[in-house]
Amino acid sequence: MPERAAEDSPFWRYSLRFYALPDVAPACLVLQDEGGADVNLLLLLLFLAEANKQATPDDVRRLDAVIAIWREETVKPLRNLRRRLKAGVAGMPADKGEHLRNHIKRVELEAERIEQKRLEQEASSMTFVSSRSRAEAAKVNLAAYKAYLGSLPEDALKIILAAFTKSLPSPP
Repeated sequence: MPERAAEDSPFWRYSLRFYALPDVAPACLVLQDEGGADVNLLLLLLFLAEANKQATPDDVRRLDAVIAIWREETVKPLRNLRRRLKAGVAGMPADKGEHLRNHIKRVELEAERIEQKRLEQEASSMTFVSSRSRAEAAKVNLAAYKAYLGSLPEDALKIILAAFTKSLPSPP
């Protein structure tokens, strides 16, 4: 299916594998909700690190610029609606909105795939500094993201970095 080509993307497959590692999903949510991180951009920086590519804060700024409007006008409103429906809205019991919530979750996931495809396209047109190791690249890339945002929750960053370091490199 051509419209689902992003599903077959190496970046998308990497993201699904990495996000499923123990403690990664909760740490990503902390970075998103408390630190203002875009999880897709964070995952891209780790995906680049798998290939020993280091990003600078300026690289992060460029990548973020290509997805910022999409994130703000599409992804975040879908996420916020899905979260509100979980608790129930305007006196509607949560179980009554569960079908709609699940549908919105699928649409939100598709919006995330579109964002990832755009990030992957932009990154493929960029030149990155080579690192001596994937672990070093991951540290540099997370530090660049932290510098770009101003700060990120340290404990969550440590969890992400530890998961990355313990995980095996992605298959080619």
